[in-house]
Amino acid sequence: MCGITGFWSFTSQLAGLSFDRIVQEMADQITSRGPDSSGVWWEKEAQIAFGHRRLAIVDLTETGHQPMTSSSGRFVITYNGEVYNAPELHENLRAKGYSFRGSSDTEVILEACEAYGVEEATKLLIGMFAFALWDAKDRKLHLVRDRLGVKPLYWGLHQQTVFFGSQLKSFRPHPLWRPEINRDALPNYFRFGYVPGPSSIYKDIQKLPPGCIATIEGQDKVSVKPYWSMDEVSCERPQNTHRTSTEWVDQLEALLKDAVKRCMVSDVPIGAFLSGGVDSSTVVALMQAQSSRPVQTFSIGFEEESYNEAQHAAAVAHHLGTRHHELYLKPSEALEIIPTIPEWCDEPFADSSQIPTFLVSRLAQKHLKVCLSGDGGDEFFAGYGRYFQADRFWNHLSPLPLFLRKIAASGIRSLSPAQWDFLNGLIPGKKGRPFMGDKAHKLASLLGCPDRKALYLNLISLWDNPESLVSGGDKNSYEGLPSPWLTNESRSERSFIEEMQYIDSLTYLPDDILSKVDYASMAVSLESRVPLLDHRVVEFSWGVPLELKLKHPQGKWILREVLKRYVPESLTERPKMGFGVPIDQWLRGPLRPWVEDLLSESSLRNSGLNPNPIRQRWADHLSGVRNWHYSLWLVLMFQAWHKSV
Repeated sequence: MCGITGFWSFTSQLAGLSFDRIVQEMADQITSRGPDSSGVWWEKEAQIAFGHRRLAIVDLTETGHQPMTSSSGRFVITYNGEVYNAPELHENLRAKGYSFRGSSDTEVILEACEAYGVEEATKLLIGMFAFALWDAKDRKLHLVRDRLGVKPLYWGLHQQTVFFGSQLKSFRPHPLWRPEINRDALPNYFRFGYVPGPSSIYKDIQKLPPGCIATIEGQDKVSVKPYWSMDEVSCERPQNTHRTSTEWVDQLEALLKDAVKRCMVSDVPIGAFLSGGVDSSTVVALMQAQSSRPVQTFSIGFEEESYNEAQHAAAVAHHLGTRHHELYLKPSEALEIIPTIPEWCDEPFADSSQIPTFLVSRLAQKHLKVCLSGDGGDEFFAGYGRYFQADRFWNHLSPLPLFLRKIAASGIRSLSPAQWDFLNGLIPGKKGRPFMGDKAHKLASLLGCPDRKALYLNLISLWDNPESLVSGGDKNSYEGLPSPWLTNESRSERSFIEEMQYIDSLTYLPDDILSKVDYASMAVSLESRVPLLDHRVVEFSWGVPLELKLKHPQGKWILREVLKRYVPESLTERPKMGFGVPIDQWLRGPLRPWVEDLLSESSLRNSGLNPNPIRQRWADHLSGVRNWHYSLWLVLMFQAWHKSV
């Protein structure tokens, strides 16, 4: 795992400047991604330069140093990630006559590009990766990102210069960098809590979509081409439909064992995050089953019992015989992290589980350099409760004519949330039910949805009209949504639950879940690996019949069956908690002075936001009549980020 950055300029404005100094300063902005060493490469005539920060994991010698040039001299690479099938590719390439100076996967990628071409070589790779490759013969720059988007890669043409890098802040030292906030991206941020790709928070800069190769031959000749398609994979169905459920479980277990084993290859100590849930417990169980010594596992505990999963993780660790590390946090310790978030999150980012993710990464980094995580199980094995809720609601709703649903929605909205709360309090036995008015108005918004995709979008949106928060924004406009939301018709091959999984796999997974893990782990120089996102596991998951993922009221049935072979069901079967922190309490308590400053009317206006709806929610939250911590946290993280840039 490393940090990459660089540029290719088509303007004379850089004439006379030191390219090596510029790109070295760019690389030094992301030192935490690679504290072990740094390197630069540049070609003055072409006005191109690569920078690299190295976190040495495989081949710790100088033969793994980057940027690296191929044996023929044709290709130069700066690369971030791990290719888990590098040993097999190495042997295949040696058999073809290619020679190697060391044992790094970087060199394998270079020689594979020589042997097969860039696209075909990329298709052979199993792993997580983002790299820039300069073709000195054809004068082309290739930017490549892994299939699932585990590794980030920002890029764009700005000031007649192509910028690229693992993080946006690597661009800051460049003399032509003139960032301007992309205000068109803000409504999506306030809807989802992250800036969904391919947009970024800055104009001219985007995220390279997962599974794609961008090829630049000049400032007017740029193409982006997929080499792997989630759309195609999600609609493929297995040829052998006569397998028993046991055979399906057997096949998944074998595939997961291989994925985990590959992720355990390292020349430095390796461990795993463990929450005690199904996904992380499965990864740890398969690690321990293939390890001759106790695996090191790590978890974070909270004093607030409703947020604490540490005791469950400890029970799983004890059963598996891991060497378990846990840290119970006081609120003051977690609160100290919040002001630092903009330092390691390049874009506004509002998933509050970034806090415990950072803390558990920091705990693990004190003991080792690589940790495996269980991310991806919910998206590909249907683990989110919202999938069931939306599917059940749509099944009841869709037979009703839309005009009748809209009439019902208008009737519900004729009373304010406060009036619904009052009426709810008059019903015997219902007086203590919280926020009934908010739930009634949410129901009204769902009733008016014309199709199932609109219903899911409405269900997961944290602000109903996020455009209203941006000064000059157009209410009720859905322009600018990520492409998976914009297609009018869903693929007939996918059920509604599968459609939600598909959307999440292209949006929420890379832009929230994986961004969070990358931000948090790389901030403390820790490599995180995700075996459940081995693309072979993902392709297999789409072929699993839905009834083997869903056994009402739970998802991930087939994954749970694998886990039961290693861990008793009693240790992992419990309601899903997530990985959160008590933000709602902290906003009213110890964080209140910080919140008051960021949500003042002048501060909001200075950031180009409309204070009225935000200030109203803050007042409601403070009074306790509403619990708006999710939507307020979005605004706070944007404000904190904006203040830091």
